[in-house]
Amino acid sequence: MTEKRIIIFDTTLRDGEQCPGASLTPKEKLEIARQLARLKVDVIEAGFPVSSQGEVEAVRLISKEVKGPVIAGLSRAIRKDLEVCLKALEGARKKRVHLFLATSRIHMEFKLKKSEQEVMDIAVKEVRQARKFVDDVEFSPEDASRSNPEFLVKLIREVIRAGATTINIPDTVGYAIPDKFGELIHYLIREIPDLAQGVVLSVHCHNDLGLATANSLAAVLNGARQVECTINGIGERAGNTSLEEVVMALKTREDFYGVTTGIDTTQIHPASRLVSHLTGMVVQPNKAIVGANAFAHEAGIHQDGVIKKAITYEIMDPKSVGLSGSTLVIGKHSGRHAFLERLKQLGYELKEDQVERAFELFKELADKKKDVFDEDLTALIEQEIVGEPCLWELDHFTITSGDAATPKATLGLSKDGKVLEATMTGDGPVDACFKTIEKITGVKGALLDYSTRSVTRGKDALGEVSVRVSSGKRLVSGRGLSTDVIEASIKAYLSAINRLAVLAERIPGDHP
Repeated sequence: MTEKRIIIFDTTLRDGEQCPGASLTPKEKLEIARQLARLKVDVIEAGFPVSSQGEVEAVRLISKEVKGPVIAGLSRAIRKDLEVCLKALEGARKKRVHLFLATSRIHMEFKLKKSEQEVMDIAVKEVRQARKFVDDVEFSPEDASRSNPEFLVKLIREVIRAGATTINIPDTVGYAIPDKFGELIHYLIREIPDLAQGVVLSVHCHNDLGLATANSLAAVLNGARQVECTINGIGERAGNTSLEEVVMALKTREDFYGVTTGIDTTQIHPASRLVSHLTGMVVQPNKAIVGANAFAHEAGIHQDGVIKKAITYEIMDPKSVGLSGSTLVIGKHSGRHAFLERLKQLGYELKEDQVERAFELFKELADKKKDVFDEDLTALIEQEIVGEPCLWELDHFTITSGDAATPKATLGLSKDGKVLEATMTGDGPVDACFKTIEKITGVKGALLDYSTRSVTRGKDALGEVSVRVSSGKRLVSGRGLSTDVIEASIKAYLSAINRLAVLAERIPGDHP
């Protein structure tokens, strides 16, 4: 690895999980660790083994199952912690012990109640002990950004002599500001030659002042070679440095930073979704890189620019972080160009005499709704432009099903006074009915959504079935009412198939 390559150390499963409410089971940690391996992070900090038996199991499981990244375990500079950590890491092909001990005056006086010399002696002793069992030892002087710089230099020199291979500088409480933090990194590299000649200098920043990413990037500019971060920036209090922000800043502005990472950036969005889902920590819409609005445009001028040339308003390709593309949010700020482009994407290409009416109706709707969704546009086109279609109607049906029987549906559909009948089997009675409808009409669709609800009370309640069906680029909905859920399902799907058939006839464009 050259000095131009920044090591990405992911601590989502350790510091990230310390975020209140983000507790994970060992199996959930393993699932995230596998995604981190697909993301190609260099180091996964799998947990803090001594903190609980669950943490021991998680670190042991990840060590055994996940290949590729270095697997790290956190340990206080205490012998018992170290022993538990080493035991949990036994199965890892590439393992790292991450030792930490506080070095700021505030922590030494009020938390540890120890002198500088006592802290130095403990750190050296435990680093030396760890090196007896592993070749990769990281040491963190906790609260380094509030520590005496001269003491930091002395302690770091000693733990490097004792065998530390990575020195991590934590801004534990998010106190640092970019200029000063960059100066600290520059100072340490200047005073400790080993940090420029083999020993890796790392940084770990917290976001209490919203500066974690900025501080980490300032450190990179001043010679840091490893950044510790988390997916979605989760972690203690206001969180940690966000992996996606650092990685994409270094990639997008490689002209300025002059460094790269080994991250497969197309796995960023899948990783973000997985972590959000398993931890229950919702990603704020305006979160950089992975927020719902990160590649969304609503202003008409922006939408027009993006349609013509994406780079006018997008400095990153959405596909580079695992998205299918940017989103034009259709709302009251949208212009005619964006509106028609979205209709085209949905498979509708209106005739000239239809465009003005459709845009008028859209603006009326947009004034009533904050967001106009694809389903709204579809309904607008179907109901206001095309009208409610009714090519095929249900004449009769029979269903055969049971524990031993394969579900079979026989349907009769009428069109222009003529009834056509067919029989099909399916995975269930509803599936059999849908297949029979497709066979009779010759129109095929992909069922995207199926839902039922009661619209009246009592045993003979009227039920409503709603479906969403796609065919090519076109997306339609259908609804059916009946006291019989099978009949309601048939009517809903038939309604959707009728819409697809009529749209294909009346509005040209992409369709099967």
